[in-house]
Amino acid sequence: MFERFTKSARATVTGAVTHAERTDAASVTEEHLLLALLDGRSGRASFAITSLGLDDRRAAVEAELVTARRRGGLTRADTDALAGIGIDVDEIVARVEESHGEGALDRARRRGAGRRPFTRGSKDVLTKTLRIAVGRGDRFIGEEHLLLALTACPGVVADVLAAQGATYETVNRALYGGGGDPGPSGA
Repeated sequence: MFERFTKSARATVTGAVTHAERTDAASVTEEHLLLALLDGRSGRASFAITSLGLDDRRAAVEAELVTARRRGGLTRADTDALAGIGIDVDEIVARVEESHGEGALDRARRRGAGRRPFTRGSKDVLTKTLRIAVGRGDRFIGEEHLLLALTACPGVVADVLAAQGATYETVNRALYGGGGDPGPSGA
C-alpha cells in the first residue's frame, strides 16, 4: 500500500511518527496524523485545511485533543451519552487526576525510546485512505485522502474536526468541489 503513497503523504506519516516521538507517546495515533497534516504547507490537504480555516484554529484543535486525551479518549458523543444518564465525566477526570496526577487517564501514556507502533485507529485511517483513493479512481494515495479518512473514521479526531467545521462533506467540497465522490461509506 505504501508504494502508492505520494511523497507528501509519506512525509505526513513520517511527521506523525515525529509527533509521537516528540511527545514521548507510546504509539502513533490518529491525533499524530492530524497534527502532521496541520504542519503541511503545500499540497491539496493544506489547501483544504487553509480554506476551512483549520490552520487559523490550530490552537483550538490542539486544546480539544488535549481535553479528549485527559478524558481517556472519550468522544464528545460518549461524554454526552454518559451525561444523559447522570455521569459527569469532567468530575470523574478531576477526581482521578486529584489522586493520580494530571493526565492519568491518557491512553497514550509515555514510554521509553524505541520504535512506536501505529494504533489500531491509525491503521484503520490508513486503510480508509486507500479505500477513498480507490473509490475516487486515483492511482495514488495523497495527503488529501488521509485528511478525508480522518473525517470518515469515527473517533475523537473526527469529532474535533467536525467541531471545527471539517466534516467529510466540507473537506470533500474544499478539495474537489463536492462532485463525484461516493462518500465515506462508499469508499
